[in-house]
Amino acid sequence: MEERRRAQRQKTLKAGRILIDPNTSALDCIVRNLSSSGALLVVSSLAVPDRFELLFAANRARHQCRVVWRAMDRVGVEFKQAT
Repeated sequence: MEERRRAQRQKTLKAGRILIDPNTSALDCIVRNLSSSGALLVVSSLAVPDRFELLFAANRARHQCRVVWRAMDRVGVEFKQAT
């Protein structure tokens, strides 16, 4: 099988939080297939907005995200590049 992704990714399982409104609401998720440009998120709800902030529970790192695709309980996101 040929790899179609350009970015090197890691098969990871990290706890994350999708911050919909940082002061009031968030969704828990599992971060998988993490790369420098994006990740695959496993979510329990498809009520994930098109743009959001992803918080990694372990190191408190934050990424601005944009949804690229959705399927069942999985969401593919692209990280916004810092300017």
